[in-house]
Amino acid sequence: MSTLTWQWIILIAVNVVLFWVSPWSNKVNDFFRGSHNDTPPSAFLLTSSLVICWLFAKSITNAADLGYQFGIVGGVAYAGYYLSFLVAGVIIYRMRTKGQYKSIHHFLQTKYGKGAIILFTILIGFRLLNEIWSNTMIVGSYFGEKGSMPYFASLTVFTLLTLAYTLKGGMRTSIITDLIQMAFFVLLMVIILGIIIPETDGGIKTFVQSGDWSMAQGVNLLLVALIQVLSYPFHDPILTDRGFIASPKTTLKSYLWATVIGASCIILFSFVGIFAKMRGLEAPATIGVAKFFGTILLLVMNTIMLTSAAATIDSTFTSTAKLVHIDLLNEKGISVSKARLTMIAIAVFGTIPIFFNPEILSATTISGTMVMGLAPIFVFWNLDAPKISYFASVLLGVVFGFWLVFYPIPTFMLLSEGKYADLLSINLFGTIACFIVFLLPILFKKKIESTN
Repeated sequence: MSTLTWQWIILIAVNVVLFWVSPWSNKVNDFFRGSHNDTPPSAFLLTSSLVICWLFAKSITNAADLGYQFGIVGGVAYAGYYLSFLVAGVIIYRMRTKGQYKSIHHFLQTKYGKGAIILFTILIGFRLLNEIWSNTMIVGSYFGEKGSMPYFASLTVFTLLTLAYTLKGGMRTSIITDLIQMAFFVLLMVIILGIIIPETDGGIKTFVQSGDWSMAQGVNLLLVALIQVLSYPFHDPILTDRGFIASPKTTLKSYLWATVIGASCIILFSFVGIFAKMRGLEAPATIGVAKFFGTILLLVMNTIMLTSAAATIDSTFTSTAKLVHIDLLNEKGISVSKARLTMIAIAVFGTIPIFFNPEILSATTISGTMVMGLAPIFVFWNLDAPKISYFASVLLGVVFGFWLVFYPIPTFMLLSEGKYADLLSINLFGTIACFIVFLLPILFKKKIESTN
């Protein structure tokens, strides 16, 4: 059989297995909060779910490509984003134990009102749509050239099969299948590393010593990651939803473990890109290395992309259902049937744009830069801030994000040289500005109160 035929067999087989093991549930707590007969998920289940949801197809492709560009520095830089688990875990723990908040939307509604909810929902809505098309496009790229019939057919079938098993049990299905997908990921990554490391003179030492620890060679991006982790995790409902479904202590433990495991996996997967660069293979690194070793590794790489993409997309479906029916509509007597219809709708709206102009999708993505204004909102979640602090910070962050996308950064603002220098500068100055506009109304308010 041809390689393409094997790829189709794997695609269908993986999803059939996931459909078979997926539990069926109509219980509200199971469907929206991942419980089993109203018992919250364990730390082990929650940790695996957190990790695999962020080891999505686009993410591991980026890790390999950054390893290709900057060596181990690129892998470490991208792994820096996984400190998002640490930041979110600690803040959500305190929000739950000190503030008694039941969700991110509960916090925003209580402190900043309905308008804050609407603005926040717009930001995370783009994020959820992007999760679908960015991952399915990666899957499609393994089946054919972008825009070809095999490309469109594979990503469509993949999305429909993922939707099918997610509809069975919502969040409960997502968490159970995440455990299986995480096991798949680790096994397949071990196989890949077991192939490329022995093929490299010097072994692991060669990979670890690759790259140059300079600003222009990846350190710029590492600093960007360290800045963005203050805001980035809070515009990802897949990550934050899982912060409210188990006990606070179990949740904090899971987020801390997810930080270590997730960052380690990203660094190790960057070895694929480092190997590709050393062998002079063409980018993208994952496909280049897979083709270099032949059919078997291509199928392994294809499978790892399928499992990681499915884990993220099924979580996207469940987070969208929760966003609409619990966070926004706050329905009484929540209908699981309606939630399933919402999942179908997001699958359609997240896939259709790919058929028209894939290039435009990158321009419509709400990037980590555009949500920098969320940093002071959550870092200082317990401050008595007026509504103007929220809107000023969030909207200013969006302005800085659009500035980065559409206008060049003046040379005098650049803090370093090389790739990502503009990204670093805009994130540093923008984040500082967002903290200032958030805190000024608070100080002004206190001054008035002390005067009176």
